Amino acid sequence: MKIVVTSDTHMPKKAKQLPSNLVKDCKSADLIIHAGDWMSMDVFRTFSSYAEVKGVYGNVDPDEVIKNFPSQQIVEVQGHRIGIVHGHGEKKTTEKRALATFDGDEVDIIIYGHSHIPMIRYFKKILLMNPGSPTDKRTLPHYSYGILEIGETVRAEIILFK
Repeated sequence: MKIVVTSDTHMPKKAKQLPSNLVKDCKSADLIIHAGDWMSMDVFRTFSSYAEVKGVYGNVDPDEVIKNFPSQQIVEVQGHRIGIVHGHGEKKTTEKRALATFDGDEVDIIIYGHSHIPMIRYFKKILLMNPGSPTDKRTLPHYSYGILEIGETVRAEIILFK
């Protein structure tokens, strides 16, 4: 199963449309996961035209987004439990807040955003993934999003582009 993972699209403020390489991957995706800061339900509708979408709201999302998404959720994909959260809050790092959100839950993967810093690593036995942002790289050299391939094994990849 191919899952496109994204976050922090901040549209239409940071971009008027999704980058073409992200759209190409979305067209072949079985699922799209968005970790918040959509900024508009139009972004959800665009992603939904390609595949099923799961997601959460972020700290800059308006009421129209907040009323349609939870602050966190766990989805199960082919026997793997995936925790999704934006990761904003006070104290601690974004990663530590994401981990704390699912403390006590049995999750195999945690997807979070907020920092716009793409990252894949394991903490104990949990795969942590921050896809970065496909539209707002801030001071980083590349825009980014992620791909999760879930089958007999799990493969995670960050797609970097200019």
